[in-house]
Amino acid sequence: MTTLSENGKIDIAFTLNGQPVSRATTTSRTLSDLLRDDMDLKGTRVACGRTVCGACSVLVDGFPRAACSTFAFEVEGRSVTTIEGLEAEDGTLDPVQAAFAKKSAFQCGYCTSGMILLARALLAEHQRPDRETIREWISSNICRCTGYQLIIEAVEEAAETMAGKEAAE
Repeated sequence: MTTLSENGKIDIAFTLNGQPVSRATTTSRTLSDLLRDDMDLKGTRVACGRTVCGACSVLVDGFPRAACSTFAFEVEGRSVTTIEGLEAEDGTLDPVQAAFAKKSAFQCGYCTSGMILLARALLAEHQRPDRETIREWISSNICRCTGYQLIIEAVEEAAETMAGKEAAE
């Protein structure tokens, strides 16, 4: 539960990339500012600042959220995953990250972290999405370089890899 401290800040506690964290923040602070400025996690990028482009997408309890328009206090008691939280401790890339790299599914790279997290959420909900489903999901994130075809191929590749890993287990 959030509590207002004497200095006018709210104390919040949440899980960030699998680790418990607590911070004091103002009620007007956005999650993107908290992540980028206070926690030095620069993978969460802000482009439009209006929930339009998807560059700042993070996962909150597994669901994509625009960090630029989510207040930091809204993640109290929740689990937040940023692009930095996908890589395994041994440095192994998440299957979606690996597929994006293999398929060169990025150009300028500005949208990439948001696209990867969005794809991760998609694959958690649909193990084998068809191209139409992938297109529908990624339509919420803007790629200014128009790398959509390679992004679609990377999501398909990640789905195959993840399905293969589950079958092997």
